[in-house]
Amino acid sequence: MGFPDLPLGPGYRRLTYQFIRTIVLMTSRRVRKWRIENGLDPRSPGLRMRLPDGRPIPALYGFSRHVIPRPKDWPATATVTGYWFLDGAEDWNPPRSLTEFLSKGEPPVYFGFGSIFGRDPRHVTQIILEAVRRTGVRAILARGWGGLEPSDSAQSESVMSIEAAPHSWLFPQVSAVAHHGGCGTTAAGLLAGKPSIICPFFGDQPFWGRCVQRLGVGPSPIPQSKMTVDRLCRAIDTVMHDATMRENAAALGRRIHKENGTSNAVAFITQWMDGK
Repeated sequence: MGFPDLPLGPGYRRLTYQFIRTIVLMTSRRVRKWRIENGLDPRSPGLRMRLPDGRPIPALYGFSRHVIPRPKDWPATATVTGYWFLDGAEDWNPPRSLTEFLSKGEPPVYFGFGSIFGRDPRHVTQIILEAVRRTGVRAILARGWGGLEPSDSAQSESVMSIEAAPHSWLFPQVSAVAHHGGCGTTAAGLLAGKPSIICPFFGDQPFWGRCVQRLGVGPSPIPQSKMTVDRLCRAIDTVMHDATMRENAAALGRRIHKENGTSNAVAFITQWMDGK
């Protein structure tokens, strides 16, 4: 099992799948506690991932088939539903300063790098600010939880720093998104139909960067360890001026929106529970 574009073959994909599944099950103390508190046998189904009667447990995968085709070696019990998006922005009121900034010029480029430890957020911020200055774009910098550290002096008519904002609210209003390539942020950028600049640091982030490039909705990913002003400038120019890339991103966003991944997942669970 595994995603189709990893270079080491199906054997490697199966091995890493089993490895991750083992780790998840080894850390399932909360599930065991919940079972005991609710009068169930504390025994976990184990690595076989089967129900007490021997049937395999269905698995739902919350990603889009338009981003990653369903692997051919997955069993029938594995279902790709589409992304699971929540309506988190419904109760969120943006600050007036943000809405005014968005209304006063061309849609900006969003920059946000989460809270990845082991980097120099000030250095990354300086690279971004210089690339923004050279390319002449407007920009929003999201501090997140330490991913970026813009100083107060970075604020200007063309640059605004914010703590955070719901991606579902902000991304449709920007021209492009640049981020670390976390699976959730990547999905939000694709849903919004915006070209993406992926600057991965570790884990699954390089994988999502390659996916974005393969789909033609973003340039080659820029590893954060190799990020320079020149490389970022070229990437910004590409996402702003490559008409085909922008059309691809908009079309992909429409396809993802039509999937209704959350509704698909709820419908599957409801149907499965009714049929037990």
